[in-house]
Amino acid sequence: MSNLLNISSSDIIESIRLSCQIPDVVKAIASKKIILEAAQEAGVHVEEGEVQQEADKLRLEKKLVKAKDTWMWLEKHHLSTKDFEELTHYKVLKKKLANHLFSADLEKFFYEHRLDYDAAVTYEVILESKDLALELFYALEEGEITFAEIARQFIQEPELRRAGGYVGLKHRKDFRPEIAAPVFAASAPSVLKPITTPKGVYLIWVEEIIKSQLDEQLREKIISELFEQWLKQQIDCLEIVTKLDYDQLQPQTEQIKPA
Repeated sequence: MSNLLNISSSDIIESIRLSCQIPDVVKAIASKKIILEAAQEAGVHVEEGEVQQEADKLRLEKKLVKAKDTWMWLEKHHLSTKDFEELTHYKVLKKKLANHLFSADLEKFFYEHRLDYDAAVTYEVILESKDLALELFYALEEGEITFAEIARQFIQEPELRRAGGYVGLKHRKDFRPEIAAPVFAASAPSVLKPITTPKGVYLIWVEEIIKSQLDEQLREKIISELFEQWLKQQIDCLEIVTKLDYDQLQPQTEQIKPA
């Protein structure tokens, strides 16, 4: 058996099609066309220094410390240096367009929706019985048991059990409505009275409440969210026609040597 495996352009397209990735690829292409057109209409431009800065950031994210590392990464992803420059240029353009469209209204939007960006650090155990949940709640209040001990006894999922029921930092909108209200009304740290939901009875330890502040990280998050909503609306308004003509695919072939 030969140690070379030939993969053609049509093989790649066929694999993408059969793995049901065509809609995602089409969406990405449509998004780029919309962004490029909107940036041109808005007069948004990218400076050479901004591209270089983004390229340095990308190399840092991908841990491409040496020039050799960058070349190997480009080869792995079938990119040329020109492609890399185009990729970074597009990332900068997309970010600048988002800021152009939404930065002026950012503070107004934040103050109208600031409660959505409050966050809480919580631990939770979901039980089937309200009576059992109440019994454990009062035992916690009396100091007869710890939340970690309850988690070890009643959580089935191994990783969550080992973490003592820790579900991390979540924003208000990430909680079920019937849970969000008591969580953000709590004086942390404290345990909440059991909360009954269709999923089960929640016993929740609120470790910390974090009030939202419009810092740089949250600015970027909100602008990104608004931009993605805008982009989705633009795509939804389009009638996208996709044509794949296999006969016109270039017969370029990749030669891959098995490991």
